[in-house]
Amino acid sequence: MSSPVVDLLDALGNAFSRLGLRWYLFGAQAALLHGAARLTADVDVTVDAGDTSVDAVVAALAACGILPRVSDPVAFAERTRVIPMSDSRSGMAVDLVLAGPGPEELFFERAEDRVIEGVRIRVASAEDVVTMKLLAGRPKDVDDAVAILAAQEALDVGLVRETLRVLEQALARDDLLPELERALACARRGP
Repeated sequence: MSSPVVDLLDALGNAFSRLGLRWYLFGAQAALLHGAARLTADVDVTVDAGDTSVDAVVAALAACGILPRVSDPVAFAERTRVIPMSDSRSGMAVDLVLAGPGPEELFFERAEDRVIEGVRIRVASAEDVVTMKLLAGRPKDVDDAVAILAAQEALDVGLVRETLRVLEQALARDDLLPELERALACARRGP
């Protein structure tokens, strides 16, 4: 018997596969897989819808019991690039982030396959989850980044630095690389 999270990810993967769409898991669930220990009740995935309409994505997921949490998912996605959904079986929230150009293309290239409870799941790399967590910048996200840095001895910190450098330039920010250095210091100190 598989967990509700794995059942949900299996349903998402099957729906995206039928539509021919690329996707990967990120957020707290991906952080858990890379060594962060935190409870979470939601699932975050990025999907490259390409030429597939939001309506078609929503319909494919609805056929699997994954339903919109907003009355007009198309309008919501046009404003936010997010489709908020909910799994009718588990009640778990699912946020589908529509991929755009730029760093997300790199994240797709670096995503890795994981087999969990017999289900193949695309997961953002540990380096990219750290990058995303530091970009989000909320205290719980920074804590996740620190936990992954502490747990993943083979993590390519240079890749994280380079990605954050690109993001700083693109977003006219100068706080991401210093935040990485703070997170690395915390990870080295340990609990």
